[in-house]
Parts: sequence; C-alpha cells; structure tokens
Amino acid sequence: MIIDLHTHSSVSDGTDAPAALVAKAAREGLDVLALTDHDTFAGLAEAQQAAERHGVQLVPGIEMSTQHEGRSVHLLGYGARTDDPALTAELVRVRAGREDRLTPLLQRLAELGLPLSEEQVRVHVGASPSVGRPHVADAMVAAGYVANRAEAFDRYLADGGPAHVPRYATPLRKGIRLIRAAGGVTVVAHPWGRDREWLLPEPLWPELVEAGLDGIEVDHYDHGPEQRRRLRALAGRTGLLPTGSSDHHGLGKVDHELASNTTAPEVLAEIRARLAARRSPAG
Repeated sequence: MIIDLHTHSSVSDGTDAPAALVAKAAREGLDVLALTDHDTFAGLAEAQQAAERHGVQLVPGIEMSTQHEGRSVHLLGYGARTDDPALTAELVRVRAGREDRLTPLLQRLAELGLPLSEEQVRVHVGASPSVGRPHVADAMVAAGYVANRAEAFDRYLADGGPAHVPRYATPLRKGIRLIRAAGGVTVVAHPWGRDREWLLPEPLWPELVEAGLDGIEVDHYDHGPEQRRRLRALAGRTGLLPTGSSDHHGLGKVDHELASNTTAPEVLAEIRARLAARRSPAG
C-alpha cells in the first residue's frame, strides 16, 4: 500500500487543482492520499469526488500555520471537523494575517531592488483563499529575479530573511488543541528541515505530547538520513507516530514527487483508529 500524507493543491500553493492532483496520484499508483492545503479545507470536496472516481482513498487534512518562539512551524491535521467553530475562526484569522503581510513584504522587496506589484503576485494565487509567500516567490521567478521558489526563500523570504515580514500564526500548542478538539490527529511537518532542530529540540517533544500531539513527519525531503534516524528514535521514545510524505506541490517544488516519501500502513491504521475514537461520543 502506497500512502502519501502531505500534499498541496492550487487551493493553497500547489499547482494542480484538487481533482487533477488526485488523478495524478491514481496514475502513479498511490492507494492513499492526504490533501493538506495551507490553512483551508476548501479543496477537500473536489478532491473527495475525484478520489471516489479514481479509486484512491482520500485522507482529509490541512497544514496549519503555527509558530513556536516566534518562528514558523507547520502543523498537519488529519480528519478534523471542517465546520468546527473554534478551528474555522482561527483559520480565518491566520489567513487574514497572510493577506495583511503582502503590502509591507512588497515594500521590503522594492527596497532591495526587486519591485513587484500586487497584481503581479495575485496572478499566481489561483483558487487559494489567501496570498502567501510561495505566490510572491512565483512572481519573483516570473520577473526573473530568482530561478525558483527555493532560491526566493533562501535569499529573501524565509524567516529572518531580508524581505521577511512577520505575520500572525497560531501558537503551536493552541493549534494542537484546536485540531484535536475538532476530532483530528496532529503531526508536526518536517520539524528539522532547513537546519531548524534548534527550534524544536528533543527535550521539547514530551511537552508537545502532553499538549496532545500525535506524530512527527520523519521521512521528508528536507531531512537527511541522520535526522531521520534520530527522529524515528525520538518517536519511539515518546510514542509519537512517525509519518512520511512527499510534501508535493506540483511544479511549485522540485524533488517532491508524489510518494517520494511514504507512511507505513500500520501508522495510517493507528491514525484512523484515533480518529474513530475521537469521533465517538466517549472520545
């Protein structure tokens, strides 16, 4: 069974429409696909319809923008109720923070000699309900300032970079609580990617387990072999579920092809068991 639990569509910062993403997954032999767009559930209905047509099992998900000590942390949530009032209100606040950041971010780029108009950015937004840094990166690529999204982030847009502008993101523990209260399962995405182990060091993880965290994304393009080994050992010590995913964005990220990293069937089974328990009256 081939299981990929972290992908994005054009409803956030991927380049494939939800139905096209599912069709691609079917062509490439995936059995299970999670759609985890940034801070929105808007693509799930289309993806579910496509999954039923193509015989792919869809895990409904989200990638929530959270922060720890002022730095970005991405939190995957699976199976949460999409109409939960507290969670949906928080997602609205997160998306508004992303929109509010656009003007000062473009001002920073102009000061660096990389002028872009808001219109140049918005042509890359597609069906997304809000504009994010990847859309700015795409506009930078189109303007010839950088070769790809990775260069845009590495040189300008990443946290602490010369064009970075802080925005509201949910505190990590609050995000864990909100998704769990909505019946979902939570996994921290690519926690040690881009040399960020200092932000989420090993002693912190038992505290996140106490807050309700369910898992760690271990197998990811941004983690090297030694990081994967240590994260898997950490998962074993703390009882966290070790997942693996492609973080596929279509043409938006290189080397993140579908099923380039996958999740073990027994881990998916445990995710589903926890979801069933949290949906029960006693859960």
